[in-house]
Amino acid sequence: MAVRRPASEDLQAIARQFHFTIPDGRMASVQALLEGFLAPYDRLGQLQEPGQEPRYPRDGGAAPRPEENPLGAWAWRVRIQGAAGGLLAGRTIAIKDNVAVAGVPMRNGTVLLDGYVPDQDATVVERVLDAGATILGKAVCESLCFSGGSHTADSGPVRNPYDPIRSTGGSSTGSAALVAAGEVDLAIGGDQGGSVRIPSCWSGIYGLKPTWGLVPYTGAFPIEASLDHLGPMARSSRDVALLLSVLAGPDGLDPRQHAGLQPADYLAALGGDVAGLRLGIVREGFGHQGWSTPTPKAGAPAATGSPRPSSSPSWRVAGWPRPTTAATTPSRRTSPAPPAPPTTRRSAPRTCSSCRPCRSRRRPCPRPTPRWRRPWRVPWR
Repeated sequence: MAVRRPASEDLQAIARQFHFTIPDGRMASVQALLEGFLAPYDRLGQLQEPGQEPRYPRDGGAAPRPEENPLGAWAWRVRIQGAAGGLLAGRTIAIKDNVAVAGVPMRNGTVLLDGYVPDQDATVVERVLDAGATILGKAVCESLCFSGGSHTADSGPVRNPYDPIRSTGGSSTGSAALVAAGEVDLAIGGDQGGSVRIPSCWSGIYGLKPTWGLVPYTGAFPIEASLDHLGPMARSSRDVALLLSVLAGPDGLDPRQHAGLQPADYLAALGGDVAGLRLGIVREGFGHQGWSTPTPKAGAPAATGSPRPSSSPSWRVAGWPRPTTAATTPSRRTSPAPPAPPTTRRSAPRTCSSCRPCRSRRRPCPRPTPRWRRPWRVPWR
């Protein structure tokens, strides 16, 4: 499309805004000068950007039918066969719907992106295909990836495969549900504030938020460069390490990565031990009446009807909680309350914090008011 040339009246109006005038005799020279700047833009409009066909053939795929999507976890179904061999040969994988797959719609959980179809694969997509994986489709994510639940995607809620009335966690919602349900072997998730870790632990699988910059974010929908991460999700720590080995490393395009970045041997790291490590337990996450799963007593039969233990955070940790005895210090929850101070008929005057009559903190308040009845005011007003 040709750039519209400004008429003489337009140029005179612009000149008046900058407090000068263009004489009529020089208007032709000014227009000729502008032509030298604008003509290259006309040429750019005539050029066509060279398109790069994906290296692995695919069709456009289709939206999943309801009977194919009982959990609501699939955003789009498409089959893309990767290389014949590699670390991921024979493995199936789902891609979070904020990561570009050429020729496949990307909605990022919102109807605002309806109709957007990327024309290039993200770096992580190219790498899993080069490693021999087979992509089975795009997994639902929360709306713009801004939720830790599984209820904000415009396509509808994603149900936990172990209990459909419970949340899967987010925002890599569909990725976790599809891996936990066994529909795929692996998944790629995105993490800014827990979006890989939350759904992984709520769905009973493994997920990893890699070190910042370790996995290239090129081709994924961003939130903020210092927060954006892409990470592996799988049903075992070995598969997480295997997928991380494929994803990690610089691609020369992501400014988060430095040229000297070298991934480690993550599979070899699985052979170590945890000797010397100290583990912390957040006690406030356990023992909630009506919510936490009770710990079975020793020798009691295991519960049946579930494919695996619940992923609730109420799992008992070996050695904790320790039984409270006379020799042990009671916890903060069970500690007796300190004795109340003796009350007198008349207490000493209190200093004023927000009282209107004096507005001072330096002398006794003439109208001391119980603290619980004082109006909320900013102290310095």
